[in-house]
Amino acid sequence: MNSTYRKWSFVFNSLLLISSPLVGCQSKSEDYKQKMLRFSSSEITDNSSVSEGIYRVTKVSDGDTFWCKDDREQRIKIRLIGIDAPEPRNYFRKKEQAFGREASKYVTDLLLHNTIKLKFDVDSLDQYGRTLAYAYLIDGTFINEKIVKDGYAILMTIAPNVKYEQRFQEAQQYARQKGLGLWSKNITE
Repeated sequence: MNSTYRKWSFVFNSLLLISSPLVGCQSKSEDYKQKMLRFSSSEITDNSSVSEGIYRVTKVSDGDTFWCKDDREQRIKIRLIGIDAPEPRNYFRKKEQAFGREASKYVTDLLLHNTIKLKFDVDSLDQYGRTLAYAYLIDGTFINEKIVKDGYAILMTIAPNVKYEQRFQEAQQYARQKGLGLWSKNITE
């Protein structure tokens, strides 16, 4: 009986030693997720009340993400569907990327304090709790497409939100052929 106890004790203690670091890693990962959720959801309205309509842009985070307010002055964080702009600064686990500051400035100049119209696709939220949307200036300019066509972002479609994938492909091809923005020779070489 004593040898059986020692065998099981050894097995149990070995498993404890092996699993301890894994549990530590999991809690760090969970802590990180919780921090991200708290950060991304602070002062944001419940997405279920977000509807297609007119909004005012109050802050631009980077070339594909901005904040706006609805007619009740509730803040909503918007992530533009179908595009990906380079990061302008180190942000959590993301690192600053080439042409990120230029892309952020371009979108700031285009959107900040302007009135826009938002439209949605199949999924309305991303993994960080941001509202996924297509955005339009009041004159009808399709913002998502314009940012890609002017060379300040690239195509990035994630199913099921693929409604304008072909338009974004054509916009990106145009920017590449014309050497616009991040496709300019001094950026790509």
